[in-house]
Amino acid sequence: MTDRLMLLDTASLYFRAFYGVPDKVTAPDGSPINAARGLLDIVAKLVTLYEPTQVIACWDDDWRPQWRVDLIPSYKGHRVVEVVADAPDVEEVPDPLEAQIPLIRQTLAALDIPIIGVAAHEADDVIGTLATASALPVDIVTGDRDLFQLVDDASDVRVIYTARGMSNLEIVTDATVVAKYGVLPSQYADFATMRGDASDGLPGVAGVGEKTAATLLQTHADLDGIRAAAAAGEGMSAGVRAKILAASDYLDVAPTVVAVATGLDISAPGTPLHPLDDVARDAADSLAAKWNLTSSMNRAIAAIEKVTGSA
Repeated sequence: MTDRLMLLDTASLYFRAFYGVPDKVTAPDGSPINAARGLLDIVAKLVTLYEPTQVIACWDDDWRPQWRVDLIPSYKGHRVVEVVADAPDVEEVPDPLEAQIPLIRQTLAALDIPIIGVAAHEADDVIGTLATASALPVDIVTGDRDLFQLVDDASDVRVIYTARGMSNLEIVTDATVVAKYGVLPSQYADFATMRGDASDGLPGVAGVGEKTAATLLQTHADLDGIRAAAAAGEGMSAGVRAKILAASDYLDVAPTVVAVATGLDISAPGTPLHPLDDVARDAADSLAAKWNLTSSMNRAIAAIEKVTGSA
């Protein structure tokens, strides 16, 4: 079996689990566990289907980094539910999900899946850094299109895209991005900058949608080329040129916000998937029994044992 690194966009997956598993699923004391149970089942399915030899849970240590907000104040602004002077913004997360996050971390730790976050950065940035530095083929598991910019057939980096559900996973390669958007993955960040993204509070270039953005990139290669052509009055209609020039202030800063960081000071821990020893298995079983997670924990453990040849 070929060694392969799987990077989980963990919040993307536990949000999906929370909304995909009924909230009537609870611990013996009535505490909600649907997100934790669902995430364990997701891990079991991913390990079974794609047979990674290493899995890392990438974490949002800061879901809305101030340095991105400083550049574009609207960045993820609609997700803020509480603003306190001199305190971090609070993201809109349902209380029953918020309560499960410590348990989610405990279940991942019980499987000896490393959790990695970096101060002042999102999980996307952790994923970007680990994916581009990896000597192994990489699978990025996410429902976030922004990570399409990391797809790279030459380096064997692909996205396992979850937006259509865990029963309809899509493997995204160079050809997938070209077919969907008419641009290469290396052009995707510039494409997303121009198109904008309401879900992230990115306004985009007014009047420039996906088709126009793709056409401009096909003609001018990248955003710098597009802006140079607009300044020279060449290679585009007068109307499009006016739109690009009018968005100059936005285009000065947006690429830094949209681009996934790839140079953080982290490295993948050398922790391959492995069967649990007796002590760790007892601890996992105790945690699962306490929280009514036994069947899901068993499925995750069995998947890991099978892929590591220890079943």
